[in-house]
Amino acid sequence: MTDRAQSLDYPLDEFKRDLNRCVDLVVERYRTMHEANAHPGIPEDTVRRWFDEPLPEGAMDPDELLDVVDDTVMAHPTMNLGTKMFAYVMSGGNQISVMGDLLASALNQNPAKWHLAPSMTEIERRVIAWTAQFIGLDVNVGGAIVSGGSAANLTGLTVARNLFAEEQHVRTNGLFGLAPLIVYGSAQTHASVDKSVELLGLGGDNFRKLPVTVDFTIDCAALVRQIAADRENGFTPFCLIGNAGTVNTGAIDPLTELAAIARDEGLWFHVDGAYGGLAAALASRKPLYAGLELADSVALDYHKWLYQPFEIGCTLVRDWESLKRTFHRSAEYLDYGAREERFDVSAHHFVLSRNAKAFKVWMSFKAYGAEKLREMIEKDIATADYLASLIRKSEDFELVSAGPLAIVCFRYLGKAAATDEAVDEINARLLAALERDGRIFITGTKLEGRQVIRACVINHRIANEDADYLLEVIRELGVVSAS
Repeated sequence: MTDRAQSLDYPLDEFKRDLNRCVDLVVERYRTMHEANAHPGIPEDTVRRWFDEPLPEGAMDPDELLDVVDDTVMAHPTMNLGTKMFAYVMSGGNQISVMGDLLASALNQNPAKWHLAPSMTEIERRVIAWTAQFIGLDVNVGGAIVSGGSAANLTGLTVARNLFAEEQHVRTNGLFGLAPLIVYGSAQTHASVDKSVELLGLGGDNFRKLPVTVDFTIDCAALVRQIAADRENGFTPFCLIGNAGTVNTGAIDPLTELAAIARDEGLWFHVDGAYGGLAAALASRKPLYAGLELADSVALDYHKWLYQPFEIGCTLVRDWESLKRTFHRSAEYLDYGAREERFDVSAHHFVLSRNAKAFKVWMSFKAYGAEKLREMIEKDIATADYLASLIRKSEDFELVSAGPLAIVCFRYLGKAAATDEAVDEINARLLAALERDGRIFITGTKLEGRQVIRACVINHRIANEDADYLLEVIRELGVVSAS
């Protein structure tokens, strides 16, 4: 008889005790999240010392281990759960998905092959259909669940490259012998596209970053001229990227016009909706997304505006067959000998081994319903509008950009008139001071060469009073930074 003691399992009563301790740690974080500092403000070398130890050779009691976890990890996070987090476009997650992650980890399902995870495979297909329906696309689209927006853009561009150059047998021959394939997007396009064109062997110099207009959307006239110039110079235009919400300002490119240019020029039309694409579900914003349904591929990010814990994103394409033509490879060790045709995710995806990411999204749709999720996105946008209105009315702040979504870019001016260069320096110092202070967490960016503070409202817990507090703290520290 096998000695089951010779495993890594603890007795179930001990396992339950330790799980309950974990629950207590989580609940404590939720209990204090609104009062806690948004940033721990602990020096890097201090945090490094906490974990600077040799490889453990002996065992540690789980309860003692959880004491260490509590002291070094749970007690000092960057609190993107809470209401003082305005940095980057990341949400605070939701409680149903916390449960989903726990259950998915416990079952340890890999939805690569249908027979490895029958329920999780079908849930993944259903989540992709629901996502398409949520943003107004055909529910019969194909999709790949990935780690986030960057992977979603890489996946979309991989499909674009492999299908565009399919007749040239790009999957077997590579890009050798082909004229350079050119990708187009605005100068506000996410940096993951730069990385994607490099990883795909297209070359960073072959990504044409077009200028933007006053509202930070792509200049379509400049785009048409660039495509013509590239053709004249012997290049092969092949992919056009439209932004459905840039991470700098939330700008939404004119997608219908871009789709028409892509159609006329024979280009693949990819839409980066990693930040803003899910807001297409809102009736109030729907007109801004006209043309999204014309895309050949769309990148989305659930850990933004579906309030999911990290990590999960999605690439939608017109049909499942496009994904299969891009990624499918036969392997003897994956052939289970079944005669009936089964849907295997691995035939439509680059990654073989991965967790059941879609489960928490399925649980969220089921628990909250699409209507409630739309209400939360709408509330975030309204809170950002409120913040922008406060800045417009103030004398010590300057509103630089307030796009159609929930990103507000502004500068602290102080009370004394100053040059642009001096204001840039004040705001750079202010951002560093705010991180050290820790009460709120906010970062900056550059717009038209100017240093700005960038507030992102993408958390279902944030309300107008948190926008008031944000400006209150910035004013307090701004006085010091301006002196």
